[in-house]
Amino acid sequence: MSNSHANGHHQPIVFPPHARIDLRKFDPAASNGVEKEAAEAELIGLRVRLNELQNLLYADARYAMLVVLQGIDTAGKDGTINSVFEQVGPIGCSVETFKVPTPEELAHDYLWRYHKKMPERGHITIFNRSYYEAVLVERVKGIVPKEVWEQRYEDINQMEAYLQRNGTIVMKFFLAISKDEQRARLQERIDNPKKQWKFRLSDLEERKLWDAYLEAFEDALERCNTKHAPWHVVPADRKWYRDLVVARALVEKLESLDLRYPPAAPEVLGLKVE
Repeated sequence: MSNSHANGHHQPIVFPPHARIDLRKFDPAASNGVEKEAAEAELIGLRVRLNELQNLLYADARYAMLVVLQGIDTAGKDGTINSVFEQVGPIGCSVETFKVPTPEELAHDYLWRYHKKMPERGHITIFNRSYYEAVLVERVKGIVPKEVWEQRYEDINQMEAYLQRNGTIVMKFFLAISKDEQRARLQERIDNPKKQWKFRLSDLEERKLWDAYLEAFEDALERCNTKHAPWHVVPADRKWYRDLVVARALVEKLESLDLRYPPAAPEVLGLKVE
């Protein structure tokens, strides 16, 4: 899967395992020559198809799907979930967000609280932020020392391989936005009364750490981009294109699983309800 600038330069969305990804050269405003109207029309069909496939996944009950959404602040994780999963019913689909760890969570290993929320077979679980925070915010803010977070990439790769072996499909999306787009979205949170509740003064402090976060994301994207759990680097300045890329990838993956409805029990066949 790839996308391109309007001038025709191709820019991949899925990279080879462990390839170095330079986010400064990645164009967050790219749209693969897709027009907004066409994208929105295609998205309507993809949403309906995603709902059908989720029902099939639930009935088939052989696989689970974990959807990981990461991005710098304002990248649009909530918006992506609302848009892409708009038609998906709540049975068998849930969203998990992870706040500051509780005392109980801190008393366990750092992956414990995430593992507890993994999807069961037949279910899709969306992580709005995830265990990757352990090599992002905890690294950038110096919450843990380098010798601790350095080892976590391997922990994460091992966990994702383990999930895959046990029937959980791991779909990871990094929503890439530009610094200019983030400034516009933060300003809208300040100016729009319906969005002011989302704004924190600390958001401006986080923005000052832009370069450190970009570096941390580049390392996570390179070191945890594996064959069994690849990263999708999604141009996210244009919300309609972001949603299209994510929806396409999820539908394509679910369609590749050979999902099927279980056969009826022999005694049910030919039965007539009085």
